[in-house]
Amino acid sequence: MTDVVVVDYGMGNLRSVEQALRKVSPDAEISISDNADVIASARRVVFPGQGAMPDCMRELDKRGLRSAVLEAARNKPFLGICIGMQMLFEHSAEGDVAGLGILRGEVLRFASQQQDAQGNKLKVPHMGWNQVRHGDHALWDGIDQDARFYFVHSYYVKPLDASLVQATSDYPQPFVCAVARENLFGVQFHPEKSQAAGLKLLQNFVQWNP
Repeated sequence: MTDVVVVDYGMGNLRSVEQALRKVSPDAEISISDNADVIASARRVVFPGQGAMPDCMRELDKRGLRSAVLEAARNKPFLGICIGMQMLFEHSAEGDVAGLGILRGEVLRFASQQQDAQGNKLKVPHMGWNQVRHGDHALWDGIDQDARFYFVHSYYVKPLDASLVQATSDYPQPFVCAVARENLFGVQFHPEKSQAAGLKLLQNFVQWNP
């Protein structure tokens, strides 16, 4: 049985995620797979994503992985990264497409004419390092409040249930950047690109027993 499987549906930053997991857990068996049976048998599942939401949903279904991902998100430690988190929600404004519906809420686009405190126009997509205000969860163990993580995104999640929210950041208004429920955790930022804080979160995930 594989310790951690990174789901390959053709749309994720797979190698960087795999390498980061190997760095924090060198003794674990870690694999990248597009095989539903391998995903089903894994102890833990990481669900990354990049690109456009309609493309991600289409490719997931094209490879016959929807059921395997849904089952993993219900029954084992599960980490969604970037669009891999957004896909867990009901609907995305990007392409007006339905998500997996595991979590209630929407995925919305940043407003295009926002300004920062100095009056500078903020760019969309949001790219770069941002401070994260996090809650009390096992995956935040050993991570400082207001630690910086790396973001690349034009859309953000808006959960209907406030209890899901595990972290927020600002661009320039507060937005949700991490959610959690039972065995499931999702982050908008890229932990695999976030240096020490991101590696610590991945290490916590590999050790997490919800």
